[in-house]
Amino acid sequence: MKKLVRTPALVDLFAGCGGLSLGLETAGFETVFVNELHPTARSTYLMNRLESNWLQRSENQSGDILAITQKPDELSSLAARLRSEFGDIGLVSGGPPCQGFSGIGHRRSFDLSRNEIPGNHLYREMASMIRSIAPRAFLFENVKGLLSARWTPGGSKGEIWNDVSSTFNAIECTIGKRRVKYHVWTGLVYAKDFGVPQNRPRVIILGIRKDVCSSKEFAQETSPLQNRNQVSQAPHLIDLLDDLVDPRWQHGPTLKYPANPKNEVQESFRRSRDGKSVARRGDSLSEQVYSKHDAQIVKKFEHMIANDGEIPSGMRTKKFAQRVLPRQWTSAGPSITATSLPDDYVHYSLPRTPTVREWARLQTFPDWYEFAGRRTTGGRRRAGDPAAGIWDRDLPKYTQIGNAVPVEMGKGLGQIILKMIS
Repeated sequence: MKKLVRTPALVDLFAGCGGLSLGLETAGFETVFVNELHPTARSTYLMNRLESNWLQRSENQSGDILAITQKPDELSSLAARLRSEFGDIGLVSGGPPCQGFSGIGHRRSFDLSRNEIPGNHLYREMASMIRSIAPRAFLFENVKGLLSARWTPGGSKGEIWNDVSSTFNAIECTIGKRRVKYHVWTGLVYAKDFGVPQNRPRVIILGIRKDVCSSKEFAQETSPLQNRNQVSQAPHLIDLLDDLVDPRWQHGPTLKYPANPKNEVQESFRRSRDGKSVARRGDSLSEQVYSKHDAQIVKKFEHMIANDGEIPSGMRTKKFAQRVLPRQWTSAGPSITATSLPDDYVHYSLPRTPTVREWARLQTFPDWYEFAGRRTTGGRRRAGDPAAGIWDRDLPKYTQIGNAVPVEMGKGLGQIILKMIS
């Protein structure tokens, strides 16, 4: 059997717009199969991987994972084909839909219990894929709220997490004629500890097949996940975004970089896909479109920037607490989390909300990475209406980015996994 990829093969489930995958690919994995239900996010994923011979084949793309996992013959056939074409699959990764586990996501579910939301059960489908494909490793990620979530209002705190963690701890697969289980590590990690300019907690379940590494090796390699202390690697926002500041900004798109890179951080984001060049002043720049703000809103933002984020008394609302992005972090490191709502934040020096490109940099996407679909959209279209049985959601660019795992976090996790499975 001839393996068609030279690096460990990655099967990417619930892939979103591709943040986790890009990080894992940067670490050394090669994605050979992608699953993502939402067509807009899937378009973003694929349009940034046009050079992949594997992902441009329709048989290596999947929409609804249930179309595979609920048909045993289909699942077995897929797993057999992937192993035949790519050998011992290196990693199955995925972040099943998390809106029902996060606080804000559940509030947008219009008071349905979490047990009634279909997406909240998809972790079981990921486990089914892992059992069939039998990868050397698997990686599950989700929101911090999963740790304390209840299936029903009267349920026990943390009961969902108990179900999820026990499901992945029990995974057993067949290798040749042997049944093999996984070493499993579970914990909470923070994006800022991977050099990401956010304090973004993520729940991680990491499994390594027991025939791949010993218990001692597994404990040694996963111990840094519990004791990371690399906050200093997360850039200050002025170092991250200042090359995109255009004092002549106005509503609409900016199609070119307004300045040359000012430091190594900015150079790294402006580096071309092949790594051979760095964009200079006047070169093409995508996703830098400024929102159109009412004159009163601009005055509000100017006041906030000049007064340490204080919102003028006549313009305060109970809906949400808007904040000014800090130029620099305190000694504790990053203090923000990029969400699906860009209006949560005001730029640190200009009276406007962040652009898609700036939002993407907060998630450590390189500047060459582009996003399909609308720039933004309204609340109901973005949230759907589960109470009416409407589960479809718009995924504008800001939401795709906000839902993603930061690229640098994916890279850091990928490097840890590679050491154990190589």
